[in-house]
Amino acid sequence: MSNAREELCPRCGHVVRLYRNPLLTVDIIIEMPGQGIVLIERKNPPFGWAIPGGFVDYGESLEAAAIREAREETGMDLVNLKQFHAYSDPQRDPRGHTVSVVFTALGNGVPKAGDDAKNLQIFSLDRLPENLVFDHALILSHYSQAKSKR
Repeated sequence: MSNAREELCPRCGHVVRLYRNPLLTVDIIIEMPGQGIVLIERKNPPFGWAIPGGFVDYGESLEAAAIREAREETGMDLVNLKQFHAYSDPQRDPRGHTVSVVFTALGNGVPKAGDDAKNLQIFSLDRLPENLVFDHALILSHYSQAKSKR
């Protein structure tokens, strides 16, 4: 099964091959020591609670995207940023096929909802909201399991 299609260039008339690939995202599990993790309530569909994150910009490293998204959505700086796991189920995002590289970090500063975050709250891992979007319940389950093995 090819993920490419051919179209004519509207300027020169040559055949151009267009590829359809998954979009790359980052999610950041931001831990507030002694309090829990930071989740945002989304302003845009799909609605619900989410791990802060977003799309990686062209020319941007995964780490830079994680730092930028955390700052935009929570107003916080990150300490001890570490790559956790990648999630690639084609059904993980109802808007289309995305691959997310998930990071963990400690939050530095006072969390405040920003950008496309309608609300922000700190949750303990054993009292997460029921309406988590995407595959974030699975991600946080894996994170909780990894944390309990330390």
